[in-house]
Amino acid sequence: MKKSILLPIMLCYSCISTGLTDALELDLDTIEEQILSQLNEKENELTENITEEIARIKEEELKVKFTKILSEIITNRNEYVLTENYEGLENLYNLDVKVSRYAFEREVIKAKYLKTWAQKQGVTFTDIVSNLKLRKVRDRLDSLYGMTCNICTTYTYFYNDEPEKLNIFSLGTSHYIHLKEEEEDQYKIVKEWYTDPFSDSLEMELAEPDEHTQFLMAQVLPNFIPNETLQKAIEYAQTYCGIGDGENMFKYNKQYMDCNSLGGDCANFASQIMYESGAFKKNEKWNYTDEGTKTWVNAQELSLYLINSGRGNRIAQGSYETIYKAAFKLRPGDIVAYEKNDRITHVSTVTSLDSKGYPLVTCHNTDRLAVPYDLGWSNSNIIFHLIDVHY
Repeated sequence: MKKSILLPIMLCYSCISTGLTDALELDLDTIEEQILSQLNEKENELTENITEEIARIKEEELKVKFTKILSEIITNRNEYVLTENYEGLENLYNLDVKVSRYAFEREVIKAKYLKTWAQKQGVTFTDIVSNLKLRKVRDRLDSLYGMTCNICTTYTYFYNDEPEKLNIFSLGTSHYIHLKEEEEDQYKIVKEWYTDPFSDSLEMELAEPDEHTQFLMAQVLPNFIPNETLQKAIEYAQTYCGIGDGENMFKYNKQYMDCNSLGGDCANFASQIMYESGAFKKNEKWNYTDEGTKTWVNAQELSLYLINSGRGNRIAQGSYETIYKAAFKLRPGDIVAYEKNDRITHVSTVTSLDSKGYPLVTCHNTDRLAVPYDLGWSNSNIIFHLIDVHY
């Protein structure tokens, strides 16, 4: 019996004497720390995931709520602009807030400009409809909500002597908006910034407006059938101009870089339209690999290249008053370039004609689909370059 009892005691004493017990205890402590550390990491990761999921659910709920609220505000604003109801327009803003008052004043200027342009053109706007895609919503506390969204707005008009023939064009705009709840479920715009397609030129002075209007209304839509390559160019422009329903809103061709952050994507897009038609091959000067050459992406360089290379020729150049009659020579595929302060800063591609044969352009900066070529470019200091592109 004593031997059987003494043996384990001697073994234990041997362990202690050789330091193995200390090593064993050290290993156990290390393992315990690792396990606790892993558990803490898992717990933190789980907490973060739960927090992110709660935030995601909350934002989705806010998106649903404010898509309805903001859509109603934009719908009302369109109606007030269409009917020149400036009192109703004012009620959408908090004029005690400086930036809100500024946003309201800009909408009034734009509404008056549309009215003046319509009178010049001899047309009547019948409808303004916006489709909205809310990207982000943030609760900024104190009943204030910040949001970013894309809005596609479609305008319908007819010439006053042909009310049965409707014409439609669309504009794509990106908005940053703050809404504040003034009363229960009653929100007002307290801040708004967006890429206004009319912001460059909202003045309009014509020496003989009546004569101008009579000339426009006397025009007849020409019988024009695009060839195969030109048809491909038109379809490409319509597909990637950035305007469309749902997920297609602000859809660009991802095979090309987006130059908006580099100063503008208008020339890049116009070059794409030409190349993707199959009618024009790249060359050393006009080229795109990972990025475009200067002639490919710069509005002035592209315009000069078209004329100097023989791929196009200038139809007319000058102020709107001096070129508006010549503009009826433009056909789909042609280019309208806009010069301001002695430099061409923008180009658009003609993609269709309205019911009187008035050229309609499609472009980036801001995104436009079949918009009258002078709309938003009415200041007297704007020089138009009308370029016939040889498809």
